[in-house]
Amino acid sequence: MVLGRGMRSLVGAVIVAGLVFLGTSAPNGGPSARPLPADAGRDVVPDRVMTWNLCNPCETSDVDRAAEIARYAPQVVGLQEACVGDVARIRDHLEHLHGLVYHVEYGPVLQSWGRCGGVPWNPGGYGQAVLSAAPMTDRVNVEYPDGGSEDRGYMAVTTTVDGRTVRVFNTHFAERRQEAVRADQARALAAAVAPYDRAIVLGDFNAVPDAPELARIWELAEDAHPQCRPAVGGGGCEPTTDWQSKFDYVFLRGIPTPLTYRVEPTRYSDHHLVHTDLDAA
Repeated sequence: MVLGRGMRSLVGAVIVAGLVFLGTSAPNGGPSARPLPADAGRDVVPDRVMTWNLCNPCETSDVDRAAEIARYAPQVVGLQEACVGDVARIRDHLEHLHGLVYHVEYGPVLQSWGRCGGVPWNPGGYGQAVLSAAPMTDRVNVEYPDGGSEDRGYMAVTTTVDGRTVRVFNTHFAERRQEAVRADQARALAAAVAPYDRAIVLGDFNAVPDAPELARIWELAEDAHPQCRPAVGGGGCEPTTDWQSKFDYVFLRGIPTPLTYRVEPTRYSDHHLVHTDLDAA
């Protein structure tokens, strides 16, 4: 059948419209081809670092987690209670939905089907992760000899913050009411941090600022919150959890007093997001 010029134009328009429609959906319902929001393509804040305990197990969408991180767009973010699969999806959502491109390094300390899914013979990795807008090198992942009631550990990478190379540590200490275990963990972490003149130590330490088990960390570094010190009994420290305790820290070693410090409550975790802008140069 031969189509007239008008009919050929109509068919072409229909095909183009169909392609445009199909282009809004990625295979398997993924977000990779969705239109980006108005803030897409903006850069990260080059001197901002963040720590966030994601809460696990919690019924939270990785799309929502990515949106919370994108709201503050840190150069580096340390995540705790993180599943490898969740972090991979968070990274993808940050890029495809918010235009923020991150490298990622993982620090799993256990394989947990109950927390991270997967299949019984190949459960998902659970532990820490670091996302950085700059490449990362020299990753180490260490499990503490005694994790307490659950395996715990720390990871470390070398990356760039505010144009300067820095060693970044990310950890999760043993749960509350396990002070002796946390003291051993603090000694192990302090020994790893001490050789570095410039370091950022992120994490959920499950201890308030004047807890004796944190003494080794305070000897090496200061919290990014200038008024938060153990000598004042934690009175100047802003709570970082839903139960009004400060458990989450951005410890700084060899880095000047930060420009800003913020605690951002979120409905997507029982821990708040904590971020600080540094004058690393």
